[in-house]
Amino acid sequence: MATVNVYLTFNGNCEEAFNFYKSVFGGDFPYIGRFGDMPAEGGKEMSEAEKNRIMHVSLPISQETMLMGSDTGGEWATSFLQGNNFALSLNTDSREEADRLAAALSEGGVVTMPLADTFWGAYFGMWTDMFGINWMVNYDDPAKVQH
Repeated sequence: MATVNVYLTFNGNCEEAFNFYKSVFGGDFPYIGRFGDMPAEGGKEMSEAEKNRIMHVSLPISQETMLMGSDTGGEWATSFLQGNNFALSLNTDSREEADRLAAALSEGGVVTMPLADTFWGAYFGMWTDMFGINWMVNYDDPAKVQH
């Protein structure tokens, strides 16, 4: 069964925000990755400021809930709008469940990142549904996830 978490997007201040949330909720970040950790795409070089932005961070709030986030950057930065900078993130138990949920929820909407295997070992995709709600789906294949 899928779990649902909130995914927040920031325009360069994700680390500051998540350090604040950590001071409120406590706990530790199980993962914090920066855009500079990504493999280079098409020979494009990122600026040092872009490399230091947060690609993904997560903060457990309870056993069932995770607050997740990232900074926007590059081509994604033009669509950043404070107040609409969140998505519902589904974590599934299988690729098939990820495919089923993505197909159903994206019907009549706009797929912004088709489901695909990622460099971090997950099967992942993003879309905006017909009601303007942003969604993500992620399946962490135990055979592929990097630790």
